Amino acid sequence: MRVLLMGYGSRGDVEPLAGLAVALRELGAEARVCAPPDEEFAELLARAGVPHVPFGPSVRALVTRPNPAPEDAFKLAPALVAAHFDTVGPAAEGCDVLVASGLMPAGARSVAENLGIRYVPACFHTAGLPSSRFPPAGRPGRPAPADADLPTLWKVDAERVNALYGDALNTHRAALGLPPVDNVRDHVLTDRPWLAADPGLVPWQEMTDLDLVQTGAWLLPDNRPLPADLLAFLEAGAPPVYVGFGSMAMRGAPDAARVAVEAVRARGRRALIGSGWADLAPAAGDEDCFAVGEVNHQALFRRVAAVVHHGGAGTTTTAAVAGVPQVVVPQIVDQPHWAARVAALGIGAAHDGPVPTVDSLSAALAIALTPDTRARAGAVAGTMRTDGATVAARLLLDGA
Repeated sequence: MRVLLMGYGSRGDVEPLAGLAVALRELGAEARVCAPPDEEFAELLARAGVPHVPFGPSVRALVTRPNPAPEDAFKLAPALVAAHFDTVGPAAEGCDVLVASGLMPAGARSVAENLGIRYVPACFHTAGLPSSRFPPAGRPGRPAPADADLPTLWKVDAERVNALYGDALNTHRAALGLPPVDNVRDHVLTDRPWLAADPGLVPWQEMTDLDLVQTGAWLLPDNRPLPADLLAFLEAGAPPVYVGFGSMAMRGAPDAARVAVEAVRARGRRALIGSGWADLAPAAGDEDCFAVGEVNHQALFRRVAAVVHHGGAGTTTTAAVAGVPQVVVPQIVDQPHWAARVAALGIGAAHDGPVPTVDSLSAALAIALTPDTRARAGAVAGTMRTDGATVAARLLLDGA
């Protein structure tokens, strides 16, 4: 069996696909991944032994570009649609199934339809799925009425997706002799998408209007040792607080590193700063601080006092599996949902808003660093599933 996995997005969108590809390989199937061309994604997939088909423009370049504008989305969307037909289509030839995830994969289902192969949409949170329980996440496009109810908000969300992707998608479909699509969002999601998230972290039953297939999170095992200089820092004192915002540019908080260091110090702790795409770094000469780049989070998080992060699906799940308290400073899309869930589970704190101050972050850390929060994080870690990628791989093989 041959499987093409695809997703356009950040590290949190690519690493789960690598995890699923490894699980498929262990069950005797062949898998390749269509993912952005960023060097760090290429290295991640190469480390996992998974073939990489570069797809679309660099995500890091888009996220960190100066002066981003709302209209940029209306240029990116049709370009991604074209990449589905120009890159994903040829990569899917000879495959038995196409699994699509990441930023609205408009075009993936059309590619599968044209090739006559199975199509499986997958997501890592329920935030973008039509629901009578919560509103849609923000998306560029026309504003909704001020007094809009949930059905109206979701209707406007579908209209925004159509405005972004509809014309390009239907132009490519027409070229293949396929009929037009009138609701791109619902066409992409289908009535039965897969949810690749831990069922304890993400409530899912009766949360959306769709018939979800819950597989559990797709985790990629990481056996890399921690660097010697990082180990030396960890062993030189009490466990530090890790602060890193992953793929977030943190434009609204240009002094995030300074704020984080001062907030951590206010709690009597050392700081471990993850540079991420915001290029965070502590001030030179700060002996109670250490800067780290790409590193094994699965190993590192088990050795820190708390993890301060942006609330991406991957980081939240990794910290939860490690049993370490969290402080989530949410920035965009599904991140406020993850922050709320961390707080509701009692495994950490949800920071109020995307821009931390020394006082606000210190207050959140006061919650995360209590013995009760540490104990609760450990208890929740004991309930977490780590077999989601294998579950999904077996479903794909059984479906064949």
